[in-house]
Amino acid sequence: MAVLMTARYEGDLHCELSHEPSSSLLHTDAPKDNMGKGAAFSPTDLVGAALLSCAITTMAIKAQKAGFDLGPTRGRIEKHMTTEPPRRIARLVMSIEVDGEYSNDARIQLQDYAETCPVALSLGDEVIVDMVLEFTG
Repeated sequence: MAVLMTARYEGDLHCELSHEPSSSLLHTDAPKDNMGKGAAFSPTDLVGAALLSCAITTMAIKAQKAGFDLGPTRGRIEKHMTTEPPRRIARLVMSIEVDGEYSNDARIQLQDYAETCPVALSLGDEVIVDMVLEFTG
């Protein structure tokens, strides 16, 4: 299934993106370290945000299919860019905190779900992804 998204350059290194199915809008700006104002997510920030939200969403979907619910969950991601050209994402460091009581098997399943979410599988081997799940129950 294809999903249509469009972009409009607004000048000054700023874009407005539209998600056609929902009419949601999102804005991007170049980061401060690359000629921008850092006034919004940069395009590479969105990659990190996409990985974090995809991992959590995939965990919730697959947990439901496996017969249990994902409890309150929070995450954090740090994006590290290369220091040498070409400019690209070098490393994503992600931690996800899951509240609730889970068996050891469920914890292993949730880790696997996060690590194999569609965004994680779409990132090439050139991007190092350090992913840690912490269970607080």
